[in-house]
Amino acid sequence: MKEIFEWNRLLFNELPVVFLLEVIFRSSVMFIILLLTMKLAGKRGVKQLSIFETVIIIALGSAAGDPMFYEDVGIVPAIIVFAVIMILYRAVTWLTGKSKKFEEFIEGKTECLINDGKFSVTSFKKETLAQDEFFSELRVNSVEHLGQVKHAFIEPSGEVSIFYYEDEKVGYGLPILPALFNKKNKIIPADGTYSCTFCGHTEEQKAGTAKCQVCQKEEWVEAINTKRIT
Repeated sequence: MKEIFEWNRLLFNELPVVFLLEVIFRSSVMFIILLLTMKLAGKRGVKQLSIFETVIIIALGSAAGDPMFYEDVGIVPAIIVFAVIMILYRAVTWLTGKSKKFEEFIEGKTECLINDGKFSVTSFKKETLAQDEFFSELRVNSVEHLGQVKHAFIEPSGEVSIFYYEDEKVGYGLPILPALFNKKNKIIPADGTYSCTFCGHTEEQKAGTAKCQVCQKEEWVEAINTKRIT
């Protein structure tokens, strides 16, 4: 039975101290191979990774990490793994260039999330982007309510592209500031302009209760029409 805190085992896994020199050599070789592999892969995945490119990075990281400090993992098999990954990467990249359907399957496609100041409900059902997460994306871009947004798209990279109304065309819209949005209620307190909290549809409402004409939901919040400040 092994004792706890056996320092040689704990620090060196019972390997000789001279093995550290081999670790340095292994790490240097795998770092250079990883650097050259990413260079061959191109710049496209550096700024914003797609799902496919993320898988490639994880695979390369795993292939590079183990040979750096595991003595029973050879460098040559790791190089073979790198070669196979790069061949697969090139093959998939070639196929995405040849087939639009395959590209959409691998990379995803652009989806409209806001159209004319209202949520595109069908797109939201397809996407995993939660409403709170999306509101956060909009607030980061100085959006106070949906009436300021003409169109918004979620790109294959996961980024959100936003196109704004000009100031003179800004209308009433669903407020996304927490202090205002959290005042949502099924009871409309007074006559005025209100937005459906689910789809963003905005219209004049009488005091009381009402169903949204677009999504049939019954929760409303008072709309605002402030201009965007940048």
